[in-house]
Amino acid sequence: MLKTLKIAVLSATMAITGAVANAEVNLSAHTTAPGTAVQITVSALGEFAADRGIANIQIKDGQTGTKYNVAVAEGKVDIGTLPFILPFLLNKAAGPYSKMDKAKGAELASNIQLLYPYTLSIFTLYAYDAKGIDGWNDLKNIKILNGPPRGTAALNSKGILQLMAGLKAQEDYESVTVNWNQMPQAIIEGSVDAVLVPAMFPGPRVTRAGSAGKMTMWSMPKGIFEAESSQKFLNKPGSSPYVVPIEDIKAAMGPGWTIVSEDDKFRGLAVPGGDMVNKNMDDELAYQLTKAHIENVEKIKKLAPFMANLNHGIMGREVHGLCGPNPVKFHPGAVRAWEEAGHSVPECAKP
Repeated sequence: MLKTLKIAVLSATMAITGAVANAEVNLSAHTTAPGTAVQITVSALGEFAADRGIANIQIKDGQTGTKYNVAVAEGKVDIGTLPFILPFLLNKAAGPYSKMDKAKGAELASNIQLLYPYTLSIFTLYAYDAKGIDGWNDLKNIKILNGPPRGTAALNSKGILQLMAGLKAQEDYESVTVNWNQMPQAIIEGSVDAVLVPAMFPGPRVTRAGSAGKMTMWSMPKGIFEAESSQKFLNKPGSSPYVVPIEDIKAAMGPGWTIVSEDDKFRGLAVPGGDMVNKNMDDELAYQLTKAHIENVEKIKKLAPFMANLNHGIMGREVHGLCGPNPVKFHPGAVRAWEEAGHSVPECAKP
C-alpha cells in the first residue's frame, strides 16, 4: 500500500513538474493584421497553449509575411502564419527573394515546417446590385478591382478573369489596384464596378462594403472551373480549388447578399497556408501545439463568422495545396498529432 502511494505521489509530482516546465517555454509568433483568419487562428493557439501549460506564446500582429517567413526559417521567430506561396518563393529565390542566392533560399525554405493547414482567403467575384452586373459574362468594358498594386493578389485576380471570362486587363476591362486598407472605401464610393480579390465569408472588407448596399457574389462557372486547364491554374503553387456547399456561404453572408451558383456548390480559388515553425522545434512541443489546435477546431470555427468556412481541422492534399511544388512538409511532431487524431497525412507531406 505504501509503495503504491509513493508511486502515485511520484507520478503526480512528475506530471506537475512537466506541466510547469512546459509552461515556462516562451515562444514568439508573428502574424498579419488583427481580425484576419491567420491572426485569429494563432491567437487561439496562444490561449490553448497557455491553458494547457504547453507554452507562453508572445504574438505580434501587423507584421509583414515576407519578412517573418525568413525569420521562421532562420529560427528567429518560433511560429509564423504563412501562405504556402511565401516558402515556395523563398525556395526558388523568386519574387520578394529574387536578390537572394538560390542555394541560400532553398536552404532556408527547407527549415520551415507545418503544424496545421487552413484556408487563408478565397478569391471571389462580387458587386453592388445597383451596378446591374449579371455575372462572369457581363464584365467587359467595366472597372474591376484586382487587388493591391504589389504582390500576387492582383496577378491571380487578372489570371482568374482571363480563365473564367476570357478577359484581358486593360484590353477588355479597366483594371484598378489600390492598397488593402483603401479597398472598402473604393468599393463603397463606386469608383469600381466589380471586385475580384481574396476575401473571407464575411471578412472585414466584405462586411464593410456590404453595409453600404445589397451585393451579389458569384461562384466560378462549374464547367470552366472543372476543365483541365483551369485545374492547373487552381492548383498552381500557393493556390488550391475551393468548393463548399452554397448554403454555407449563404448562411455566413446573411440576407444582404445574393449568392449565385449553377448548382448547390460554391467555387473559388483558395489561398492555402497554415501555422509554421522551424524544423528544429522540439518534437514534443510541436506535437502538443498541434494537438491543442486539432482538439479545439470547433471552438476555432466559432471565433468569427468566416472561420467556419476555412477548412480548419481538415487534412487533404488538394484542399490545402500540399506536396508537388509546395516545399513545406509537416513537422514530425505535427504528423504524430494528426495521425493520433485519426487523420492520414499524405506521405509526400511528411518530412
